[in-house]
Amino acid sequence: MAAHIPDSPVSLRRSRFVRSKHGIVTLIVVLLLALFLIRPGAGRLRTRIVSAIGLALGRQVDVSSVHMRLLPHPGFDLENFVVHDDPAFGAEPVIRSQQVTAELRVSSLLRGRLEISRLSLTEPSLNLVRDRQGHWNLENLLERAAQIPVAPTKKANAEARPGFPYIEADRGRINLKLEQEKKPYALMAADFALWQESENVWGMRLKAQPVRMDFNLTDTGTVRVNGSWQRAATLRETPLQFTMEWTEAQLGQVSKLISGRDKGWRGTVKLAAALSGTPADLTVETDASVQDFRRYDILGGGALRLVAQCASHYSSVDHTLSNLSCHAPVSNGTVSVNGTVAGIFSSHTYDLTLIAKEVPIQSLIALARHAKKDIPDDLVASGKLDASVKVQRADEGYAEWDGGGETLDVRIASKLTKTEMVLDRIPFQVSRKQISQKQISLKMAPGSRNARTIFVPGEPQLEIGPFDLALGRPSPAVVRGSISRSGYSLSVTGDAQFQRLLQAARTVGLRAPQPTADGTARVDLQVAGGWSGFTAPQITGRVQLQAIRAEVRGLNAPVEIASANLSLTPENVQVQNLTASLAGSAWHGSVLLPRHCAVPDRCPVSFDLHTDEIDTGELNQLLNPRPRKQPWYRFLSTSTQTATPYLLTLRAAGKLTIDRVTIQNLVGTRVSAQVELETGRLRLSNLRGDLLGGKHTGEWTADFTARPPEYSGTGILQRVDLRQLAEAMHDGWVTGTAAANYRASASGVDAAELLSSAKANSRVEVRDGLLPHIALIEGNEPLRIHRLVGNFVLHDGRFEIQQGKLETAGGIYQLSGTASLTRTLDLKLVRDGAPGFNITGPLTEPRVAPVKTQETQAALKP
Repeated sequence: MAAHIPDSPVSLRRSRFVRSKHGIVTLIVVLLLALFLIRPGAGRLRTRIVSAIGLALGRQVDVSSVHMRLLPHPGFDLENFVVHDDPAFGAEPVIRSQQVTAELRVSSLLRGRLEISRLSLTEPSLNLVRDRQGHWNLENLLERAAQIPVAPTKKANAEARPGFPYIEADRGRINLKLEQEKKPYALMAADFALWQESENVWGMRLKAQPVRMDFNLTDTGTVRVNGSWQRAATLRETPLQFTMEWTEAQLGQVSKLISGRDKGWRGTVKLAAALSGTPADLTVETDASVQDFRRYDILGGGALRLVAQCASHYSSVDHTLSNLSCHAPVSNGTVSVNGTVAGIFSSHTYDLTLIAKEVPIQSLIALARHAKKDIPDDLVASGKLDASVKVQRADEGYAEWDGGGETLDVRIASKLTKTEMVLDRIPFQVSRKQISQKQISLKMAPGSRNARTIFVPGEPQLEIGPFDLALGRPSPAVVRGSISRSGYSLSVTGDAQFQRLLQAARTVGLRAPQPTADGTARVDLQVAGGWSGFTAPQITGRVQLQAIRAEVRGLNAPVEIASANLSLTPENVQVQNLTASLAGSAWHGSVLLPRHCAVPDRCPVSFDLHTDEIDTGELNQLLNPRPRKQPWYRFLSTSTQTATPYLLTLRAAGKLTIDRVTIQNLVGTRVSAQVELETGRLRLSNLRGDLLGGKHTGEWTADFTARPPEYSGTGILQRVDLRQLAEAMHDGWVTGTAAANYRASASGVDAAELLSSAKANSRVEVRDGLLPHIALIEGNEPLRIHRLVGNFVLHDGRFEIQQGKLETAGGIYQLSGTASLTRTLDLKLVRDGAPGFNITGPLTEPRVAPVKTQETQAALKP
């Protein structure tokens, strides 16, 4: 009898768990996880699957590996899925995807065959290629799909035919290639779906972001495409219906996407298109709009919305866009374009007509305000514009332009610029002129004298005018202009009131100074600029000023310009033949002002000026605001009197010559100097002139930024006639010839302040002189000076004589003491072994007293 061995406790517990409800649930969960996670290889099916897909597409297909899956839907996972392109279109695959999931139709499995119901591609790359003949690489795929008798994607279970799979892709990339050149344009983050809606109808949808692979673009918006097409014998005969929408795109990014460069325009772009018909006869309808259109550096001015609608017929047979009709409403007017464009992908021939009908000038002003800086915000206009322009291009020739138009009853006004312009009629026409500067000479053979000259037609231009512009003079100025694709130009010739001319310039957005000045001018000006980069327009030409009266900020009198010739070049403004008056002085010469400085106050002004006379008293009245109570005159600014004077902001350098300079009773003639003015700091170098019958050479500086202004200088005086000095002091107290070198400084805004603060140190030498008011011994002749030399130190309003030596006929004296600026003397003459003298009292009547011997000896001691 066999022995009975009882089950172990572990085995009993395991058996009970398996049979329990929890155990059954656990086994089911494990089984489901295994079905989800385990992907058994299907190597034997790989060749069959690749062949089936390749046969359906008519292309070679490669798959590196195939794995079966059971859940959530039975199917296969295909790795490194590649569909090769037709060799005629290139060597790159048409489709490449690292991971593809093919779900099987369960009903087909019950009938013993494999049928794919859904094909999901993860991050695929699709190449769209167009060959030299204008065919696309997907044309054969679409025609082949139309010829295969398959059932719709959502077919009935009883349907015996295989159903067209639902094909989808997410996070894909669609590339564009023209012939052998791969373009930088692509659609990224593309979600794509393709299916067969019914027996003969296919559908698709696409959502993607357009990008350029050579730029980092972020705000190009989203493109959405929905469409369907029907079965047909050829692609050209395929009925189709598509809608496309491009939204949330920024205009600057769109311009960079298309042209490779941000054109500087801003706004939100929305484009919608609808296509219906067959490729051979396709109806195309589009709606385009730009919301909040403006230039990148212009803010405000209100929102501006641009809209246009177009309708046309396209034929893929000859690539012609016919019956083109575009319409853009402009307030109560319209702008339309009609015609035909042929050879879109080749020769680009066209026949188009542009018509503008009753377009309000105010609408054009609103557009200009968003496209051109410095247009006044309050600019209003009335009037209408009408135009008709035709452009044709045949074969490989140049485009022929013809047509024109006019504006009528135009009135433009701005309170900000205090301008109102009335322009009854402005005609314009479109033309293309031959450019002689671009002549091309073709030699028939090396060394041949016979040559042909080919005139290259210029770009089309919109020629404006001529028309009259009233600028405050009896006869109006004449204006002409032209506009082309590369830029624009404008000319103004005739007489103008100076202030009206500047106001008109600011009204049309030209940066012009705002002086408190008026007068008349004869102008011959050209304004030109380019569209690229929004560079500021350049004003060149000539201006003749007459009777200009200008108030300068910081000066107490106006500058009156009798006449001047201005020559405006791209680099500077040359003022020549200047004749002006200021503070009673007549000025002549030339001035050179640089243009286009980043900081205008830092631009140095060059000059060569001459004046007949400068009186320091009148100059002080001109520069010092305290003597006069009226507001300062202002120039180049409309600011209040608290603004910095213009001369304190100016940088200038040049030569100044003066016939006569009057400093109270002193008169200098034939004065010249090199002048440098640096934002309130004045330097006079090589200061030369005739003074008191002698010559002066020196250098002086003045700092007008200090409070009060500070002055300092050094110089040399030679062969000074002391008789003239005495005459200037209205007292003949001295004669002789003197020479001196000095260093001096002072501060203040008037004579009293300058004299009280003055300090100087000078070495003076006098020869062959006479002091008529001084006789050392009563009854003797006046004191004659053979030679006097000493240091004269000025401080506290008086000269202190140091190391003085006086040589006379009676001997050599040591000279010391003081002489005040109020003409009071306190001098001492001493010599060894002889009596000395004290000279005191006023300069006109000095008192001479002998000095005792003891005092003389004490004075001689060091």
